[in-house]
Amino acid sequence: MIAVPPADPTLPPPPDAAERLAWLRLIRSEHVGPIAFRRLIERFGTATAALAALPALARRGRSGAPRICPAGEAEAELARAAAAGACLLAWPDPEYPPLLLAIDDAPPLIYVKGNVGRLAADPAVALVGSRNASLNGRRLAEQIARDLGGAGCTVVSGLARGIDTAAHQGSLRTGTVAVLAGGVDVVYPEQNRDLYRLILDEGGAIVAEQPPGTEPQARHFPSRNRLISGLARGVVVVEASLHSGSLITARLALEQGREVFAVPGSPLDPRARGGNDLIRQGATLTETADDVLRALAGRPRPAAITTAGPPAMPATTTLPEDDASVRQTIEGLLSPEPVAVDEIVRECHLSPASVNTILLELELAGRIERHPGNRIALTSWHPEGTSAR
Repeated sequence: MIAVPPADPTLPPPPDAAERLAWLRLIRSEHVGPIAFRRLIERFGTATAALAALPALARRGRSGAPRICPAGEAEAELARAAAAGACLLAWPDPEYPPLLLAIDDAPPLIYVKGNVGRLAADPAVALVGSRNASLNGRRLAEQIARDLGGAGCTVVSGLARGIDTAAHQGSLRTGTVAVLAGGVDVVYPEQNRDLYRLILDEGGAIVAEQPPGTEPQARHFPSRNRLISGLARGVVVVEASLHSGSLITARLALEQGREVFAVPGSPLDPRARGGNDLIRQGATLTETADDVLRALAGRPRPAAITTAGPPAMPATTTLPEDDASVRQTIEGLLSPEPVAVDEIVRECHLSPASVNTILLELELAGRIERHPGNRIALTSWHPEGTSAR
């Protein structure tokens, strides 16, 4: 049985039923992503209060009121989750995976089926790679996963064809976690339905950020990839082309402060180019599970996991004065190309709190979007109704 760590004292107590429903409504409301959610809870103390403030904040960002998720819609989502046998975990819940809580854009709520305690297992290692994997690549991924499991590691992957499938198969008996791009109850690809059931039968877990019943779309996979890397101390790339989703997962792992490992391959095989390129950039060359275990043995768990996540909820704070010149300065520094928030703060000589307030208002107005690495960019829409791209 995996021990569940005690609740983080820096977090608020787990929300009661009414506030949990408000959390779900808030994260499902228009333009509210994980970082905006965190900023809203920091400012207003509760999701209930944040929901009431959304229209005014969007107006300050020069937009109409965003669509707020109705209570009935959120209740229906919870009913679908219950019917699917999934539980809903929030940041403050003691079962929420501590490694995932450490990342900047940790989802406020996740759905889990199966052994919830598996998410707290340490160490956890992610194995990812090509869907169109070679036979040798699949065999190697399965062997590495089996050996990692035998050494006490939980193996995390994405239930995709190829390398992901092999990784789950190799770690079924020792503990595996599958992270889905769609709903926790939607098996994709369909050919892995039996594997999905085996993961649950063998004491593994299925995790998803999207509402139950959601069919996976292309835009969901990068978000899914950040969860795969966020749940693990390191990511092993077995086979990947130069423009694959597996390299996105590796990049996200680096941004999250996780270790990156790559299996080398023939330069004649396009599926090896991504891994070989990662090795050139400093990833640990990996041929066996021992290469992973040795590297992790010399590294402590990410330092933030005991204090990560949203800070203790303060009382409601007063918004800064609506200074048009300040807003114009910040907006003038933005473009369709992502830029780090820290650079905005340095360039405009304002406090981080003031900058984050204005960025939050612009995000809730649908005028900017968040990118990995605490970066922001203009969306393709702006008040004049023409393209910003």
